[in-house]
Amino acid sequence: MMNNYKSSGNYSHRPLLRRLGLIGGLSWHSTLEYYIYLNQTINDHFGNNTNPPLVLVNLDQYTMHQLQQSDHWDVITEMLIEACDQLYQGGATAAMFCANTPHKVYHDVQAHSRIPILHIGDATGAAIRKKSLRKVGLIGTIFTMEEPFIAKILKDHYDIEVIVPDKKEDRKKLHMIIQKELSLGILKPETKKYILDQVAILATKGAEGIILGCTEFPLIVGQDDIKIPLFNTTMLHAQMGVDFILGI
Repeated sequence: MMNNYKSSGNYSHRPLLRRLGLIGGLSWHSTLEYYIYLNQTINDHFGNNTNPPLVLVNLDQYTMHQLQQSDHWDVITEMLIEACDQLYQGGATAAMFCANTPHKVYHDVQAHSRIPILHIGDATGAAIRKKSLRKVGLIGTIFTMEEPFIAKILKDHYDIEVIVPDKKEDRKKLHMIIQKELSLGILKPETKKYILDQVAILATKGAEGIILGCTEFPLIVGQDDIKIPLFNTTMLHAQMGVDFILGI
């Protein structure tokens, strides 16, 4: 499948751009942020309304949450493998999970995917390294905070130590906020305050920066709310997608 238009008829020459596949719906609110960033940044790069070639597979978040809660990660893996295959069939030459939590099964999915999957941990680690930070706080779903699929790649590939909220009840509450509020587009002032309180506690424990390790968190908090560097995984991952599209 061609990714560019040749000079003919009424078409002017267009640059050859790589076709990127997005696995979205996890949630659609944050998928929209990816879509906006990818299109706007490519527009800005060319100084016109050139849009990137994208393919989207929109998964059912309700089903995904039910599978997570029942610990059926094998089924989630199969769903993501199938989604990658659909993207490949649609002409994509790389894929992205538009969320942090699916990276729990990244290696199993990548092993069966015919196209590379751009890892959100690499996008995040590279940004933290640029700031020369060695210890960062991480908030996300309970899977992202309690399992090593993000922290390990940061430690092994970028020599960055990751800390998370100490209390189980705080990790559970952050998880609930993501699934019951933010993924539904519910943004409460008291929720924002709770998240910022958790960030402040991590800062007192030595965090030099904070990873928003769920793509829904940037919907409610931003750098203006936090004094230490904030790493918005949605935007960092989306920029990684831009670089792929442009062949940077």
